[in-house]
Amino acid sequence: MAAAAQIMWEHDCGVVPVVDAEKRVVGIVTDRDLCMAAYTKGLALARMRVGDAMQAPVFCCNEEDTRAAIHEAMRTHQVRRIPVVDASHRLVGLVSLNDLALDADAAEGTVRTHRITEVAETLAAISRHREPVAV
Repeated sequence: MAAAAQIMWEHDCGVVPVVDAEKRVVGIVTDRDLCMAAYTKGLALARMRVGDAMQAPVFCCNEEDTRAAIHEAMRTHQVRRIPVVDASHRLVGLVSLNDLALDADAAEGTVRTHRITEVAETLAAISRHREPVAV
């Protein structure tokens, strides 16, 4: 987990996709996942494996997906980041809500207005409280 935290620090991000030997996405781990695992297990990050904290399975988008499809996936799965895979299901990138917001801000005119509205609607859907999980 320490290596995942280092990647997040060096790349100024809060998430790292976890891939297998063929670069296929098998999980995803966030900075919050790392913190909560360290806290609940009472161990240093260097003493734990990413597999102990990663979320799996992971919903991915295809590199051909439209902006609208990515927004819909984020809303449906209530996630702020989605790995992007190629036709062979290999990781080729990651799209975050921040990316979509910056893209919207860079647009002009009615396209900008539409994209900003789309980002706001996605953020609202992601932020809705989920049903409590029975313990």
